[in-house]
Amino acid sequence: MNNIYIFTKHGDTMVTNQTAERLANLTFSLLANCQEKEVRLAEIHHLTQAEFRCLRLFGTDESVNNKQIAERMNLSPSRLTRIIDGLVEKQYINREIDPNDRRNMRVMLSRRGRQLVNQLNKAYVEIHNEILQDIEESQHEPLITAMQHLLEALEKWLKKP
Repeated sequence: MNNIYIFTKHGDTMVTNQTAERLANLTFSLLANCQEKEVRLAEIHHLTQAEFRCLRLFGTDESVNNKQIAERMNLSPSRLTRIIDGLVEKQYINREIDPNDRRNMRVMLSRRGRQLVNQLNKAYVEIHNEILQDIEESQHEPLITAMQHLLEALEKWLKKP
């Protein structure tokens, strides 16, 4: 295998094309596995993956604007409406239409929805606790630190025009 080396100064570290390729393959696999993890957790709670992601966006927020949700989830308004309709039908969220602008609505977790989001958050932490059990404890902090650096670098890259 011929390696093409692209040398860039970043402190005293030399970055190679091979390292970038390994990172690309790892992040691709990580994304696929994280999506599978979401699908499994959603199925346990009789949710679609889109409904699961929508509920996870709420966190501790009391209410969210439908435009904010569509933006965060990168969805068209019509697709978001179908997701919200499903969550309203399952009694996990309530919505109020803005009387001044019918295209705008506030979406709030119902009591049942808050309970479900709490369950989902606990289950998410439990899953990651199980994952960490397969990693040597001495590697936990370096792993978290490396992931924080990767996330920061990715967010910085995303802000570029």
